Amino acid sequence: MLLLIQYTLIFSSVLTLVALGGCISEHSGVINLGLEGIMVMGALGGALTMRYLGTTSPLVMVLLVMLAAAVCGAIYSALLGVACINFKADQTLVGTALNLLGTALATVLVKAINTAANPDDHSSEIEYVRARKMFIVNINGFEFNWFMLVAVIAVIVVAVMLYKTKFGLRLMACGEHPQAADSVGINVYKMRWSGVLISGLLGGLGGVCYILAGVSLWKFENGVAGFGFLALAVMIFGQWKPVRIALAALLFGLFRALSNTYIGFPSLAALNLPGTVYNMMPYIVSLIVLAFTSKNSRAPKAEGIPYDKGMR
Repeated sequence: MLLLIQYTLIFSSVLTLVALGGCISEHSGVINLGLEGIMVMGALGGALTMRYLGTTSPLVMVLLVMLAAAVCGAIYSALLGVACINFKADQTLVGTALNLLGTALATVLVKAINTAANPDDHSSEIEYVRARKMFIVNINGFEFNWFMLVAVIAVIVVAVMLYKTKFGLRLMACGEHPQAADSVGINVYKMRWSGVLISGLLGGLGGVCYILAGVSLWKFENGVAGFGFLALAVMIFGQWKPVRIALAALLFGLFRALSNTYIGFPSLAALNLPGTVYNMMPYIVSLIVLAFTSKNSRAPKAEGIPYDKGMR
């Protein structure tokens, strides 16, 4: 049971961070379907930092890895901003392209780095077993991961930012009625750029959190197993509200954790179901949940619509 709680909290942390990123982007008016690719690039930045940083204090390691992941995620999300905000490209197509490009680009880069270090090594893996230990604090058998705390802080910060600050209210105005926001002097382009970059920052953090969840190396050609899309389901189920998103992430994280721990539950193991069935559970649950709740979803009115200053 303790292991189930542990995995539930870490997977929920991943989903919370990424879903909050998608929430902020959509509140600004830009649909970020590229969260999967952003997670991969954030994971790459964090993994390379762990690989090359060497021996240092746990605090320095944690802060620098988080910073590297956030920066890489934000930089990669800028591609979405340029295409969709500046050139008014279709946001769905650009997001899909970012997902495909992210995994491919990370795989090529890691293989090139490994081959340069060892001509016989053509793998797409990065090993970070020593660095990973710095993110874990063992409390009576429970492995507390610092990203659990980061996720809680992110929920509080995003909730306060959206509903209690001038920046957040302006951001949401640009996602609801950008023409009205522009008429009172709000720069819609800057606000949408802010939403996209913050989305990339949180998505990058979610990516490195994902690869640190339970392994000591990561094979980048595997991507992040659809967690970017699962985070979008969490965002929709959470009605684009930070606290609800965190609660939805706990639900989806629980089903994802079962795929790692079902062997420890005799009643589940007795069913003799293949492990792949349990791996599919969070995605099946997301389809069922969205089928019953999507009709009542209220997305920002102007999301996905390129802003044209000449329109009224």
